[in-house]
Amino acid sequence: MKKLALLCAVSTVCAATSAHAQSGPFVDGPITIAEDTTLDVIVDGMLRYETVSQPDLPVRDADALTFRIRSGAELVSHGFFVLGETEATLAIIDDYNDTIPGNGIEPYSVVPDPENVELNRLQVGYKSTAGTLTVGRQRIIHDDHRFVGNVGWRQNEQTFDAVRAQGNIGPVALDASYAISQRTIFGIDSPNSHFDGDMILLNGGIDVKIAQVKAFAYLLDYDDEKPARLAYSSQSYGFRAMGAVPIGETFKLDYIASYARQSDYGDNPTSYSADYINGEAGFAIGPVALRGGYELLGSDDGVAAFQTPLATLHKFNGFADLFLSTPANGLQDYYGTAGIKLGDVAVMKGLAANVTYHQFDSDVGGIDYGSEWDAVVSFKVGKIGVLAKYANYQAANFGTDTEKFWLQAGFSF
Repeated sequence: MKKLALLCAVSTVCAATSAHAQSGPFVDGPITIAEDTTLDVIVDGMLRYETVSQPDLPVRDADALTFRIRSGAELVSHGFFVLGETEATLAIIDDYNDTIPGNGIEPYSVVPDPENVELNRLQVGYKSTAGTLTVGRQRIIHDDHRFVGNVGWRQNEQTFDAVRAQGNIGPVALDASYAISQRTIFGIDSPNSHFDGDMILLNGGIDVKIAQVKAFAYLLDYDDEKPARLAYSSQSYGFRAMGAVPIGETFKLDYIASYARQSDYGDNPTSYSADYINGEAGFAIGPVALRGGYELLGSDDGVAAFQTPLATLHKFNGFADLFLSTPANGLQDYYGTAGIKLGDVAVMKGLAANVTYHQFDSDVGGIDYGSEWDAVVSFKVGKIGVLAKYANYQAANFGTDTEKFWLQAGFSF
């Protein structure tokens, strides 16, 4: 019945998409329906193949072919807006552990993209030159997703039940949210479909000539309905700076520098404090770019470590996802990336590729966790974005050898 419902949802969206596209393929931008009133149709699809191999574990290699569609619309009139969006994920090949307990496919490695039909966003608000106020289920992304993100890599998106205010005072940008629920990527059938609590997300910054400087405070107080989640109740205060420093007349050095301090908060049963440090620098010479960096998620003497439970975690510390939760001894990530932008090659538009190497060590205890190679190739064919991605984690004293490969094609308008 669930697959039938998913197929019906996908078919309905595809039919609506086809009808909408008859007025023009992939209509960009909102449609004017009255004076100062527009309707913006939202369609976002992703077909993805993912395979996972973990030869040292007593599980079978995972093979997942999934298709996700998000569809909805946003109506804007005289500054007021209302947006509704549904999300449906269908497993075409389901030889994988989708993290849903008791579904009979646990002998496989994990691919956290369960079949799912849900309300992804439903929000109302008002936007003016002074700022924007949004109330309801919404997407919240701060900066580079390191502390707050939508986990956009997975098929099911992370959203928040929240009220959010954003505004600008001259060169100063302010962003404040209060959320009561974190709607996770695990789908409505999961016991971890959502985590409730009191979440205060504050972010503000200023643009100066050579840098964009941000300060932030994230206070997470999870409810005790799910006791294991209490370990992620925390308060984090920090800053982030990014910019580019000219070197000579044609050369620029890009940089990122960030620091934060985290400690227990709310009903967290563990008393701890830990540091976060990130430094990164890079430059480009023609189509070739080189970057290097260091990231520390510190530990309080092995008692507890710095955690970022609202982040888009796949973006950091290796695509193999071995460090979605920071080990108690903390994590040091030394990484370097080499990339190239080849531009348009035959039907491939914006062809680009990069390779990244990570070395992972503990913060305390002198533990060599392991290392990882990651590679990405991306381009577009017409309106279709194509991406191939590979990750190979070699375990030393943490986790297990893990190899992953993805091939996907997506569209949105």
